[in-house]
Amino acid sequence: MKIALIGYGKMGHIIEKIARKRGHEIVSIIDINNPEDFESEAFKSADVAIEFTVPAVAVNNYRKAFAAGVPVVSGTTGWLEHLPEIKEACKNGNTFFYASNFSLGVNIFFALNKYLAGIMDGFPEYDVRMEEVHHIHKLDAPSGTAITLAGDLIDNIKRKTSWIVGKEPEKNEIGIKAIREGEVPGIHTVIYESEVDSIRITHDAKSREGFALGAVIAAEFTHGKKGFLTMQDMLKF
Repeated sequence: MKIALIGYGKMGHIIEKIARKRGHEIVSIIDINNPEDFESEAFKSADVAIEFTVPAVAVNNYRKAFAAGVPVVSGTTGWLEHLPEIKEACKNGNTFFYASNFSLGVNIFFALNKYLAGIMDGFPEYDVRMEEVHHIHKLDAPSGTAITLAGDLIDNIKRKTSWIVGKEPEKNEIGIKAIREGEVPGIHTVIYESEVDSIRITHDAKSREGFALGAVIAAEFTHGKKGFLTMQDMLKF
């Protein structure tokens, strides 16, 4: 499969390594210094583009890839106010795969979080909060993964209707503590607290390689498909 990379930071380099190891060809690498390459024949020849950049440029990258007729797999977070536009573009023949986190372990964690939240809905004596830790280079806070976790809590715990970061939560809110330190790949914890005990579930990423492998597998899944795709489509749980 022919893959284009949009963004060539640490994640881009790891994705390149894994993609080549899995037998794929990297036909184009676009970074901050060569945005004109979106119009190149090399980029247009790609079966799929994998995009890991920053929120400020991500949506424009998607538009450029769509204009070139190239499907996009994106792991950039912090741009979801534009999600309706991207979903609408997918109704017009474009292909886009989005995940707030491509790690297989994190997606199992998502499923566990939903299941536990359904149980805890019946036990109002437990309040729920979240903590997430990432490296200092991550620009959005809370992380896209934390937002996904919080959204699933809200969907399954009737007494919670919204989340808040960096402030003392109201009774109906889920408080999220977002920490940025060192080179931490990502730690996410959901905490249920009562007067007598606490219950915690945590996912602790050991490196970025799990995210990169998941992105390449998502690109393999996306190849030849149309529309808006997610990890739920690929993993079917």
